[in-house]
Amino acid sequence: MRTNPELPLTPAPGLLLVLSAPSGAGKTTLARRLEKEFPRAQFSISYTTREPRGVERNGVDYHFVGPKTFLQMVNRGDFIEWAEVHDNYYGTSRGIVDTAFETRGIAVFDIDVKGGLAIKSKFPDAVLVFVLPPSMEELERRLRGRGTDKDETIHRRLLAARTEIEKGLERYDYLIINDALDRAYEELKSVVIAEQARRGRVDLSGLQLQRAEIAEDSDR
Repeated sequence: MRTNPELPLTPAPGLLLVLSAPSGAGKTTLARRLEKEFPRAQFSISYTTREPRGVERNGVDYHFVGPKTFLQMVNRGDFIEWAEVHDNYYGTSRGIVDTAFETRGIAVFDIDVKGGLAIKSKFPDAVLVFVLPPSMEELERRLRGRGTDKDETIHRRLLAARTEIEKGLERYDYLIINDALDRAYEELKSVVIAEQARRGRVDLSGLQLQRAEIAEDSDR
């Protein structure tokens, strides 16, 4: 019996799933829903030095730390990517990647395009999904519906959204339009299922292909 030398014989690595979107497009809702349905999915909670907003909770929405602690983590190599945005630091923990690889799990990242591309540069097999609003008018309606931002802030978010969308359209692997949450989630779920079945992510250890190859060699 001949075996295909290109087939991976080691346990499959985990899936690194990056979700990016302009504020108000619904990526966090989709990410949390995915985490609930897939037992091996783990949501990456970013670290930041900014103050909590509204009902945000430490360890749930973000890990809120001081600048000194954050920079110490940078020096220790605790982040796979980090950046300074509007005088505050944001970083993505390396620990969730290690866990995903060790358990063949799914690490779900809810970050901006710059952070997503930084992860992709370090882990080329990472899957980038960009979530789009059905229109800019709908995005503005959602932002205003929150009732948490002033007009100036909303205007700034809309300008930033156009830039994010342009980058996402150019560089991301998958695009999902969130015009209806259930449909958008089903599309995201389909991406995850397909990517888990990609060659290199499927655990083939149960086939004992290495033993078959050894047996073939001994018969020659």
